[in-house]
Amino acid sequence: MTARALSATTLGFDGCLIEVECDSSSSLPSLQIVGLGNKAIDEAKERLRSAIKNSDLTFPAKRITINLAPANLPKDGAHFDLPMALAILVVSGQLLPHQINHAAYAGELALDGSVRRIRGAINIAQIIKRAGIKTLYLPQDNVQQAQLIDGIDIRPVAHLRDLFLELKGEATPVQAGSARPNTVASSAKANLSQIVKIEHIYGQDQAKRAVAIAAAGHHNILFDGPPGAGKTMLAQALLSLLPPLSRSEIIEVTKLYSLAGEADDEVISVRPFRSPHHTASLVSIIGGGKDAKPGEISLAHRGVLFLDEIPEYPRSSLESLRQPLESRVVHISRASWRVSYPADFMLVATKNPCPCGYLGDPVKECSCTQQQISAYQKKLSGPLLDRIDMVIPVARVEHAKLLSASGTGTLSTKSLGLQINNARLRQAHRYGSGSVTNASLNSNQVKRYLPLKPDAKQLLDDAAGKLQLSARVYFKTIKIARTIADLDNNEDINYSHLAEALNYRPRQYQK
Repeated sequence: MTARALSATTLGFDGCLIEVECDSSSSLPSLQIVGLGNKAIDEAKERLRSAIKNSDLTFPAKRITINLAPANLPKDGAHFDLPMALAILVVSGQLLPHQINHAAYAGELALDGSVRRIRGAINIAQIIKRAGIKTLYLPQDNVQQAQLIDGIDIRPVAHLRDLFLELKGEATPVQAGSARPNTVASSAKANLSQIVKIEHIYGQDQAKRAVAIAAAGHHNILFDGPPGAGKTMLAQALLSLLPPLSRSEIIEVTKLYSLAGEADDEVISVRPFRSPHHTASLVSIIGGGKDAKPGEISLAHRGVLFLDEIPEYPRSSLESLRQPLESRVVHISRASWRVSYPADFMLVATKNPCPCGYLGDPVKECSCTQQQISAYQKKLSGPLLDRIDMVIPVARVEHAKLLSASGTGTLSTKSLGLQINNARLRQAHRYGSGSVTNASLNSNQVKRYLPLKPDAKQLLDDAAGKLQLSARVYFKTIKIARTIADLDNNEDINYSHLAEALNYRPRQYQK
């Protein structure tokens, strides 16, 4: 006799429907699992035996063969325990095929039959919905996250015995409560905006203006200045200025955190702020490894990737950012698999002008040699700097102003946040999508949506020749000018907007 139960597996950001096929035959009692499963799936044999017996059910004394189809697809995770147990109960006659065929199942079984939470529940729910299946049984701890996906009935499961009685019609189906994704806090993960706000930073009016422009247009930004000038605080304060995540963005971010195993039962409702240490490996930043998990650049999707003292990061890690910064997606290829993850993040970085940090400082003299300065500045390649929209010089604040009541200026998180939200609304109206920002436009879209007045175009052409701007920087300058115009509630890109945008290009220090 054969039986079939439905489940799903994740493949990168997407996934595939899996049929759990089970067959029994009269032979020496054994349990074989085939279908290119990993070690966790192979070890399910003992979990299944104990879970079925400890749920007051009978494990058949037959030869049981389970196939996870399609068989050529690598499968990972213990969430196949629940559908495999149900398929075994069908071939042993304890359940009927029609009692399990109406739904899909995912959950890890404990030895006592209880159902433990799994990784990637929201991804599985999305796969099941895409396959046209209306009902999904999941562990109780995963239900709230999976309910972000509309159009599918999520049923919580606490124990295998409870599910058995429900499928037999001997117990009332357990209904999940309604999800409230907008009220669930993220343990995301270094939400520094609760601590650092723009009004906490003394001086740095130009840098604060640049932070607002970056937040409004989703532009990459690099702060360059001596130690202790406030570069890190500016980067941390940026997160408090970003608009809240939309529902579709909440789903995207939560999927990535669930795949990475950092949010099995949480809904990520705030923008991520990822700050990997400079000793982080290339795989941890880009993604990959044995289980092809998303890396820091994907976990920063729709949020901020903060690289403090960016020249200290390995050259290979920095250069690997070039493709994701352009395409906003990362493709990870290995010998046996290829996966893709979204990586639409804002790169926010800081650096010193030289190893000692005081090149160009009006107070403290630089102690570095010309060779040391040259080697330090070459750690950031031209192609990578080309992909950073804005480079902001951050000068030291005079000591006498640090405790001044007026040192923070007139800017506040509330007032800047209102301007940024209005600028984002203008972009959403212009492009017909809330997820499209000025920074994400390609060259054809720039020509279509961002026309320049004659005097502004002449200024840009002259500056491009004198500053030897690349084609990429030429278009980036127009996009920054458009964001400045949006902040100023202007329909057109004026001469002044373009002049300010050009002011955010890198400067050369003189020793």
